[in-house]
Amino acid sequence: MAPCIYTSNTHLSQDDNSRSRYMNLFPDRIQRTHITKTYNSNSLDGEDDDVWVKMLEEAKSDVEQEPILSNYYYSSITSHRSLDTALANILSVKLSTLTLQSNTLFELFIGVLQESPEIMESVKRDLLAAKERDPACLSYVHCFLSFKGFLACQSHRIAHKLWSQDRKILASLIQNRVSEAFAVDIHPGAKIGDGILLDHATGVVIGETAVVGHNVSILHGVTLGGTGKQCGDRHPKIGDGVLIGAGSCILGNITIGEGAKVGSGSVVLKDVPPRTTAVGNPARLIGGKENPKTVDKIPGLTMDQTSYLTQWSDYVI
Repeated sequence: MAPCIYTSNTHLSQDDNSRSRYMNLFPDRIQRTHITKTYNSNSLDGEDDDVWVKMLEEAKSDVEQEPILSNYYYSSITSHRSLDTALANILSVKLSTLTLQSNTLFELFIGVLQESPEIMESVKRDLLAAKERDPACLSYVHCFLSFKGFLACQSHRIAHKLWSQDRKILASLIQNRVSEAFAVDIHPGAKIGDGILLDHATGVVIGETAVVGHNVSILHGVTLGGTGKQCGDRHPKIGDGVLIGAGSCILGNITIGEGAKVGSGSVVLKDVPPRTTAVGNPARLIGGKENPKTVDKIPGLTMDQTSYLTQWSDYVI
């Protein structure tokens, strides 16, 4: 997973001081929001409630190993009371510009996060997804601070909330900054589930009416796009547990069934049945349309991108 590089100053900037004053003047705005456990049947049996505690432990261990990181970790993680304020902070720093200051973004982000406990549930599940599925992920802190796919996805969750509240100008502004900062372009109208892994993430494009289910893994260079100038519902619908390989294009209002796999570099223009594998340009089903081979395990979780090659009798090097 290619990290998103961030350089921290050892002294607080004017924006950081403004944020500190905001947090001191309005402590009630940064208290931890109570998260319900009932909104999603894919709950991970309480493990997600421990994510913030584990992040604090990891941060302490990292600073003990690398004291040079103490100021960066303090401003990014250990100075915060909860995961939502830490997330609002890191996103506001990453997405700020000279004219769009980080303290302004922080106030916007923390307001949305504390009014939307379902977003924080999704954040935790996305952290768990990266830790469990990406062998390059060293820790929750590593993902939280450095994985631009994770950060882009959480920025989108905030933008989507604003879009659904008809605050479309702000939502589009966030989309634009995410595209510039992380090279990920997700329209704020797109609907994205929990447990999402955007691995590497560079060049991912997701259109306005796209829907992405739970526990989906998407690699870099993937496009979930339309096929032309038509309006209305025009983008793909991705089922739960799907794996989409690097450089794939899935175009039009089509459905990728639950637990399906799309091979790297494929161009998919028609529906893909559940638990099947589609590869090629244009994509075809492994095993054929009449009797496609089915996958036994959920590819969005296993991240198995090459086992289908055993079905190609002519695949010889």
